[in-house]
Amino acid sequence: MKRLPLAALSLSLLISALPVRAGAPAAPTPNVKGFFYVYAPKSRQEINHYIPSGWMGDVGDLRYEEAKISAKPGDTCVKISYSAKMSKGAGWTGIYWQNPNNNWGSRAGGFNLSKFKKLTFQARGAKGGEKIGEFKMGGITDEFGDSDSAVLGPLELTKEWKTYTMDLAGKDLSRIIGGFCFSASRDDNPDGFVIFLNDIRFEP
Repeated sequence: MKRLPLAALSLSLLISALPVRAGAPAAPTPNVKGFFYVYAPKSRQEINHYIPSGWMGDVGDLRYEEAKISAKPGDTCVKISYSAKMSKGAGWTGIYWQNPNNNWGSRAGGFNLSKFKKLTFQARGAKGGEKIGEFKMGGITDEFGDSDSAVLGPLELTKEWKTYTMDLAGKDLSRIIGGFCFSASRDDNPDGFVIFLNDIRFEP
């Protein structure tokens, strides 16, 4: 698989190079048993803790919406359409789910997720063969940024739902403001794509 364009790599390097402020207040520890959700279907969205506000790269090429999985009320998933028209000339795109909204580490936020050992999510493509440069947790390290990061990818989606697992063992999860992220390039997807995501969550 081809690598992300230089613009995407430059952003990644810039984010990882920014210092974390030593005096940042401690992130709260969630008082939950079981799973801690980044995204759950519409019927359970009150348990979501991150917002898909961090649009990157060719943001004009993206469309984000809730799509029905079945006729059951609230049975939804995330549908992301990417046109690959290079609206900003970047040649790549992506979205961060952040806490709070549009937080690139310039203000306190996030959660202490130290008790969780993995992040799981479901994903599929509309056609199969859609190429994702990376799925990511954390990695925003401005003055109030993430304490660590983990990456899964590159990978190619199938037409059927598949559950993916990101191993977080040994990671410093004391402050996570970037709960989830994906990025993809026009080089890998010249005709764009439609992908679906569901049940993005941290697990013990």
